[in-house]
Amino acid sequence: MSKPQKLELTWIGKDEQPRLEPRILIEDPERSYGDKNSGNMLIHGDNLLALKALEQEFAGQIKCACIDPPYNTGNAFEHYDDGLEHSIWLSLMKPRIEILHKLLKDDGTLWIFIDDDESHYLKVLCDEVFGRKNFVANVIWEKKYSPQNDAKWLSDSHDHILVYAKNKEIWRPNLLPRTEAMDARYKNPDNDPRGPWKSSGLDVKTYSAIYDYPITTPSGRIVNPPGSSCWRLSKQRFEEYLKDNRIWFGTNGNSVPAIKRFLSEVQQGSVSKTIWVREEVGDNQEAKKETLSFNSDDVFTTPKPERIIQRILTLATNPGDWVLDSFGGSGTTGAVAHKMGRKWIMVELGEHCHTHIIPRIKKGVDGTDQGGISKAVNWQGGGGFKYYYLAPSLLKEDKYGHWIIDERYNPDMLAAAMAKHEGFKYSPDETVYWKQGQSTEKDFIFTTTNFITLESLDRIHEEMQMDESLLICCKSFSKACKDRYPNITVKKIPNMLLGRCEFGKEDYSLNIVSMPVNPDEPEFIPNGPTALVKEKKKSKKKTEHEVPGLFNTEDE
Repeated sequence: MSKPQKLELTWIGKDEQPRLEPRILIEDPERSYGDKNSGNMLIHGDNLLALKALEQEFAGQIKCACIDPPYNTGNAFEHYDDGLEHSIWLSLMKPRIEILHKLLKDDGTLWIFIDDDESHYLKVLCDEVFGRKNFVANVIWEKKYSPQNDAKWLSDSHDHILVYAKNKEIWRPNLLPRTEAMDARYKNPDNDPRGPWKSSGLDVKTYSAIYDYPITTPSGRIVNPPGSSCWRLSKQRFEEYLKDNRIWFGTNGNSVPAIKRFLSEVQQGSVSKTIWVREEVGDNQEAKKETLSFNSDDVFTTPKPERIIQRILTLATNPGDWVLDSFGGSGTTGAVAHKMGRKWIMVELGEHCHTHIIPRIKKGVDGTDQGGISKAVNWQGGGGFKYYYLAPSLLKEDKYGHWIIDERYNPDMLAAAMAKHEGFKYSPDETVYWKQGQSTEKDFIFTTTNFITLESLDRIHEEMQMDESLLICCKSFSKACKDRYPNITVKKIPNMLLGRCEFGKEDYSLNIVSMPVNPDEPEFIPNGPTALVKEKKKSKKKTEHEVPGLFNTEDE
């Protein structure tokens, strides 16, 4: 039977999607800054692997994902090499969009900056992932003021922002705050105690005979609806408005009647349009000036102004919501989210994570960053972030071509990694050594590189409750352990992992250039994962015999 056809965008390599390894994240405390309990995360590493690392903990938690991927223009930027053939670019974007979709809350949204080169292809790709019905809008951003006189065809002055909702039926954007210019249109020429108001026409074009009647002005002039129109109020309703002083006949009482719309009664905000002009949200030039304050020696080539991110977060989020940017760039999204009281996660592979993002966020935390939106939101500083990097691949090939556990994995890292691979949340119990993580309230995981004997398995089973279940991951075990207990499953490492994902692959990047590193900088030795792991105080009451370590048990 032939496969049913469907409308879709196809390209070379579309079905050759990567099988991602779920990595753990490791904190580098030396690079973390400020309040470590703020929850904010800066991740240095390949963004596709980082998104996969976040998936278990943050699936369905992100309110707004705002990304600015390389545009695939063929231009060689200093910080990005984005000249990719269309098929490669789409193949790289597809898995990222798919994971972002999983990370969003049901009422979450995705906002993607893109230019004409790939916007239409990206639109169809996002239609496929999100469903065409969840497309919200294509926002046009005026990014430039002056025309490019050397343009061969037309001088491009805008970029697109594609907006998708996880579920458009339940998502509604917030209103934009009213501006001074909007409020300035409201006056109070008759000193109405209800405050400033603005006149609105009383006539409408859609004709109805019952709304067609003469009105006598205070000066005695009789006024009828103009042309083939009628009044928007019935005669009875008009009399009610007149009695309530909601009809305006001009200062001389002789003008065509109008309705008084009071500022105190209008919608306290405005619906966003889909064309965003530079005067309202900034442009490229403004963005580059903002980056000078934290790195004047190496200005980021493609930053976004803080005002445009502020508008996106105003429409899409509320204070305390999670904001994610997996193409961190110069750190604008995180900086604005921080100042607006949102929790944020940024991912960046390039060295500008250290040269641009960290200095920028640090200045924000200190309160010394008074550029961008700082004065508009009265930013005084505060908060903080934790810096993470991706753990190496769990498995590597030895010289004989056999897969082995990478020696850089210490006991805690291995336990955390195995928990993530098996779908458990890594949360070591303070007193029960074999309860290293759980998938449900009664389902646990225990990882060790030691040989599991029948005796050690029996002792664990004696400690278990009748309704508890356990997965043991070990390097080897006695054959008698295999089906010893129906609520205990014993599996071998690394055999149990082979064939699941691509081990040993570190780079799924969109050809993002790795910047030069300092050869004299000492190598950072991790203490183990503090990411996404609930810190618990270790019990000092247990003896070494009572609480076996991860790599040694009582049977050793």
